[in-house]
Order: sequence, then structure tokens, then C-alpha cells
Amino acid sequence: MANQPPLNDAIVVALARLVDDSQCDTREPAHSDIEFQITNAGLSSADPSKSGRPVGKSKRVRGTLSWALSNNISAGESLVNGLIATVQGYGGFRKESSNYCGLEAITNLASAFSAQAWELCEDGSLQPKILDSLSGKNLTKALYAYAQRARKGALDSPLLTGTAKDLLEATAAHVLVQKWGGYPQTSNFPTLLGQAFTALGLTTTHDPVQAGESAQKRVERAAYELGCALNALRNKQGTGHGRPWESTVTDSQAQFAIESMGNIATLLLDTLGP
Repeated sequence: MANQPPLNDAIVVALARLVDDSQCDTREPAHSDIEFQITNAGLSSADPSKSGRPVGKSKRVRGTLSWALSNNISAGESLVNGLIATVQGYGGFRKESSNYCGLEAITNLASAFSAQAWELCEDGSLQPKILDSLSGKNLTKALYAYAQRARKGALDSPLLTGTAKDLLEATAAHVLVQKWGGYPQTSNFPTLLGQAFTALGLTTTHDPVQAGESAQKRVERAAYELGCALNALRNKQGTGHGRPWESTVTDSQAQFAIESMGNIATLLLDTLGP
């Protein structure tokens, strides 16, 4: 998956608080540092400071990221990464530093990232949670977070950090562990996904069409077939080297594929329940 941190409303608020120095002595990063990161992310037009009125650091970051959340999430994620790296570089995560951001601000941001299956470490380093180390409800939450990001088109690769599985494969395997206690490691993807659908009482293309059945069953069959087709589009040559999709897949098709994977994974996780 793209090595970019997530972006949502909670992260916008928490990150804006992280750089806020209006209630204390001025600390780095300075406005010039924030402007550099905004420009680097391609979000200068969304910067509230361009209005000509004085804008504090917190309002500046919040305004820019809020615009990006609605209009250009990829650029927003890039800005999140740049801002945290800048704060880290100035010692904002070290208690003994004059630029320390404060325990509450750091804890709030860490909590917001954790809910999106990312970990903000004590030293300010940011990384995705290793999914292979999670299980049960914690893995359900992590997969759901990835599925929601995929539905927004926020991921440019189907592979999940810490596993060679793509989003649908990891979700199907998790469903079977939760419902049946395990899953066959050697099964091909259509079989694995089909078993997950069956375990949840969902219909696949292997289930005969019944007279008078609901349109929902047709949707479930289509979701299963689409999931199998999306998996076939993935570039199976390695786990993170080169383009994650087959060479014939266009950018718009890749975007559709990621969003569709998110929708199907969400269907499985919602049906599984908490």
C-alpha cells in the first residue's frame, strides 16, 4: 500500500492541535515550515493564510487539511506525513525539548491514528500497524479502517502492510477465522472468498438462482464475482515492488478497483459484525 498516513476529521483536529502554540510560548515549527509542507503537498490554494488575513498555525493546518479531506485526500495525506516529520525534526515529541508539543496533544493524535490502524510512536515516527500481529476484534477494526480508506480511493496498492495478502484476501481469511476457527492456507482466492461469503450467509455465483429470490442475492453474487476479478488484476510479482496492478490496468481502473475492494471488504465486515 502507499506509504502515506491516513486522514480523517479526528486526525485533522488532532494535528492542528499538535502545532498550536497560541496558549504557550512560540515554538517550532514556524509558519514558514508549515507553508513549505503545504506547498510541497500541492495545497497552497487551500491555505487559509492566502486570504491576506493573519491566521494562526492551528487554524492554518486545520483549514488546509479540511479542504484536502473533501477535495484531494492524497495530497492531504502527504501533508500529514510532512507536518509530523517536521514536528519530529524540531523535537516536538521529546519532553526535554523547548518545542515539545505536550502529552495531551500527542496522545490525542496517537489515538486518532490508532483508530485508523496506524501507530504514532513516542519518538514521533509513524507507521502502519502490522496486521499479522493482530487478531479478533483488533484485526476487525484494523481491516475496517483500511476498507474505509479504500472506499475513498485513498490507497494506490491492494497490498496490506505486514502481510502478502490484499485487502479482500485478508478480510476473507479473517472472516473464516472468526466464523470457523481457521481457513485453508492453500486455497486459491475464489475458493477463499467463496467460503467467507458462505460462512456469512451471502450468495456467490456457485449458488443456483432461486425463483423469486430478492435482488439482494443478485447484488451478493455480483460482489463475489467482482471480488474475484479484482484479485486477478493484482500484480502478483512480489509484495511492494513495482506497479501493484497488471500493466494493462489504467489509473481510472485502478482507482475503481481499490474503491470496489473497499466496498466488498466493508460488506463482509459489516455482515460479520463486531
